[in-house]
Amino acid sequence: MLKDLLYLGVGSALLAKEKVEEELQKLVDKGKVSKEEVKKIIDEAKQKGQEEEKRVKDELKEIIKEVISERDLATKKDIEELKKLLEK
Repeated sequence: MLKDLLYLGVGSALLAKEKVEEELQKLVDKGKVSKEEVKKIIDEAKQKGQEEEKRVKDELKEIIKEVISERDLATKKDIEELKKLLEK
């Protein structure tokens, strides 16, 4: 299910990107904006997208850490510590 949601999100983003580029090209064709302005708009959108991606990843990491902690699951660090103890 998570995989399906991810694909849905990526697919939606690609469709939105194509639609925005199409609309911006129409504005260029009508002479309402320049190609430089379109490039600037796209670059700003990319930057904001990258910032949002980082924010979501950081938030997701925190949620996963909380779930691991709440479920009292062993972390990689816990397992490494156990290995060291067993080796002694």
